[in-house]
Amino acid sequence: MDKLLIRGGRALHGEVLVSGAKNAALPELCAALLTAEPVTLLNVPQLQDVSTMLKLIRNMGVAAERASDGTVRIDASGLNTPEAPYELVKTMRASVLALGPLLARFGEATVSLPGGCAIGSRPVDQHIKGMAAMGAEIVVEHGYMIAKLPQGWTRLKGARITTDMVTVTGTENLMMAATLAEGETVLENAAQEPEISDLAEMLIAMGAHIEGHGTSRIRIEGVERLHGCTHRVVADRIEAGTFLCAVAAAGGDVVLRHGRADHLDAVIDKLREAGVQVQAVEGGIRVQSAGGNTLKAQGFRTTEYPGFPTDMQAQFMALNCIAQGMATVAETIFENRFMHVNELVRLGAKIQVDGKVAVIEGVGSTTSRLSGATVMATDLRASASLVIAGLVADGETVVDRIYHLDRGYDCMEAKLRGIGADIERITA
Repeated sequence: MDKLLIRGGRALHGEVLVSGAKNAALPELCAALLTAEPVTLLNVPQLQDVSTMLKLIRNMGVAAERASDGTVRIDASGLNTPEAPYELVKTMRASVLALGPLLARFGEATVSLPGGCAIGSRPVDQHIKGMAAMGAEIVVEHGYMIAKLPQGWTRLKGARITTDMVTVTGTENLMMAATLAEGETVLENAAQEPEISDLAEMLIAMGAHIEGHGTSRIRIEGVERLHGCTHRVVADRIEAGTFLCAVAAAGGDVVLRHGRADHLDAVIDKLREAGVQVQAVEGGIRVQSAGGNTLKAQGFRTTEYPGFPTDMQAQFMALNCIAQGMATVAETIFENRFMHVNELVRLGAKIQVDGKVAVIEGVGSTTSRLSGATVMATDLRASASLVIAGLVADGETVVDRIYHLDRGYDCMEAKLRGIGADIERITA
């Protein structure tokens, strides 16, 4: 099992190329199922989750070719099995995004219920509720969602759908399904993440009629068929935010090429309040920091976009661990997303957790520092927080179980090494 060995204490300088967003690429791979014509996606990250999604759609009879330059070509004209089996869905919850496209194009779909998730439950009831509102007959049995159109129907019917909660994958699934529905669909309480807007732009390039993406009310006028397209996956705002926190903690001067500052307003505001210089530059984001105990701890509360993202909570907590002062962090999205705390404490962090609230006393306020140790990653973003902490800890830090990291970061250690970090992958 691979591990990362980090020797802390080096400032970071240079340029990092931000990869395409995992959370945009996965639904866009599923969107390619909506047409029998070829679809080309550019800037697709080299990630384990992408490999899993490609395996899933190939299992359905889809031809999918992946090039080393981030290009993926998909031809779903030969799709013959509109089913997503448990063996594949259990490894990646985003597989549920196949439900809407399969049902909309073929009038039927069998998709396994996702398995458990380390950071908390992500119920699919909103997906089912929305599909049913468009006329689908859905039953859940033997661990599968089995959906079909009523007898005599050839298409889903447009509907006004108000979800009980803001759900990113739910918004994506329903938006994709609505593109081929008969009539107008209006999604109320829709998620507003940039990845949803990027998916909408891809669907529009395929011939869909969509308005309001990026707001809480999305309107889709269904069409009879969609055609192929070429689409470039938007840059990964969470990867960019992670590198912003890494440079802030370690100190240095780095430009994040392709980074979108306008997708990270809440994170950048907190970094600036902490004493970090962040500015949008042509083609990316520049971050400058003196690092370490020059920073001031910042409290925040995670919430839906455009608020502070839950996917940046762990990374910013690592930053708070070395800053001056105390900060309170409230996690409102997932119930089990403080599992990185015990591992940060092993490195010398001072953190107290009470339910969904963590109080961090930065060691920058004292004479102590973080010190290297062996720690274990528990989920994707927790992995990133441990890497950031390792970059500033005295001595050597070993991060175990980094298969979590590989699910969401494209060559993270190589990118860090390219800007001066002393980090290497160890294969046991």
